[in-house]
Amino acid sequence: MAAKVYFSNQPVFYKELKKRINSYFADNQIPQTGGWRIFLKGNLILAWLIAAYILLVFYTTSWLSGLLFSFLLAQGFVLVGFNIMHDSVHGAFARNKRINKLLGYSLDLIGGSERLWYHKHNILHHTYTNITGKDTDLESRGLLRLSPNQPWRPWHRFQIVYALPAYGFLTLSMVFFTDFQKFFSGKIGDYKLPKPTIPETTVFFLAKLVYFSYTLLIPMLFNPVVYVIIGFITVHLILGFTFSIVFQLAHTVEENTFPIADKSTGAIDNEWAVHQLQTTANFSVNNPLISWYVGGLNFQIEHHLFSKISHVHYPEISKIVQETCREFNIRYTVYNTVFKALERHLIFLYNMGKKPETT
Repeated sequence: MAAKVYFSNQPVFYKELKKRINSYFADNQIPQTGGWRIFLKGNLILAWLIAAYILLVFYTTSWLSGLLFSFLLAQGFVLVGFNIMHDSVHGAFARNKRINKLLGYSLDLIGGSERLWYHKHNILHHTYTNITGKDTDLESRGLLRLSPNQPWRPWHRFQIVYALPAYGFLTLSMVFFTDFQKFFSGKIGDYKLPKPTIPETTVFFLAKLVYFSYTLLIPMLFNPVVYVIIGFITVHLILGFTFSIVFQLAHTVEENTFPIADKSTGAIDNEWAVHQLQTTANFSVNNPLISWYVGGLNFQIEHHLFSKISHVHYPEISKIVQETCREFNIRYTVYNTVFKALERHLIFLYNMGKKPETT
């Protein structure tokens, strides 16, 4: 694959769609950021997170209460990631860039890295969605085959069995290994990271120290070490699975495509916005509880097309996107329920696990 991948078609569809979306916000005189709704939601989530942490560390009296409070803390982390960090790193939480930057560090608070996420997610995943070798969200060091353009290995026959449990290890791997590997190598896959500044390096290591202190060291002062370790692992298994499955239901399903760039030029024979529609799917868009919980990421199409617009607006702008897609005869994939999306993902895993026929 050529080093630089680009989309060769003119943005005819996207130009018209952006015009309509911009008119919607102008006509209704509302900002594209989250406004008071996102700040209220953010405060409720932070209150949940703090309360769950206090319950787990200071009020666990049995295995049952420990598991319950671990689950509640994991949900607090999930809500922070989906609803506060995600909008903030995309610049969609608030109008003020400093507020977005500050709230983006909420990812560092729960064990990740705002700097690494920006490059991996905003730049690589959003630009090169489902393009093998560019979209590193498809990579699993060979454990899973998540694209027809990835090499097949014998163990992939069983990935439909082990994939869902494996998703739970995403954030455990991140906090103990992959973040450090990316930082010290200066690379995410083949993508070369900009050299970190002294403040960025300080934030990275200081945040890791704070994270391990409040999730492991402080709890060990008040609880048996083995209980703390079990709780820590439990939180991450829930967190990792939830983060992973939301991505998988949007991108690695049967209806989505996995384009290949021209080997000599690096061109993708498509318009970028149409590429996003062909590689992305929505799910449970009529379920307000799920929309609230996942920070609008069940409207993944709208998010990929307009990542700088806050998720609180996705239900309304999705109507404009669907109408425009119908006019331009462009497929718009949506599954009515989480279970239907999960079914399509499992079928995809099964098919990717089959040994490809040779020609």
